[in-house]
Amino acid sequence: MIVGGLTTVVSLTSYYFFTTAFLDPQDPFQLMAANTFSWICAVSFAYITNRKFVFESKSTDKLREMLKFFSARISTLLIEMACMTLLVNILHWNDRISKFAVQFIVMALNYIFSKLFVFRIKE
Repeated sequence: MIVGGLTTVVSLTSYYFFTTAFLDPQDPFQLMAANTFSWICAVSFAYITNRKFVFESKSTDKLREMLKFFSARISTLLIEMACMTLLVNILHWNDRISKFAVQFIVMALNYIFSKLFVFRIKE
């Protein structure tokens, strides 16, 4: 839960930085760019912390594990982008509130995917 929370902080902070400094979230392309950049920051942080602290992975095939991790996270990125497009560009909600709300769905799905597909202990 702590690592998921910290990953959310990384995601939100980097998203807010990109939308404040460079990108306009009212433009659909720039909204997706900000979301993608924050995703890269958050997933990089999440892989390292999930591997070490949450699942205490002992896998020797780190490349395969990392590819599975990033693949699972791409699926939640697509869900996040769909939700953000709906909330911000179609329903015209505030992008920061939308990003915050969507993070709860993403965090839950990321944990489930990591537990079931990425860091699963083989018996």
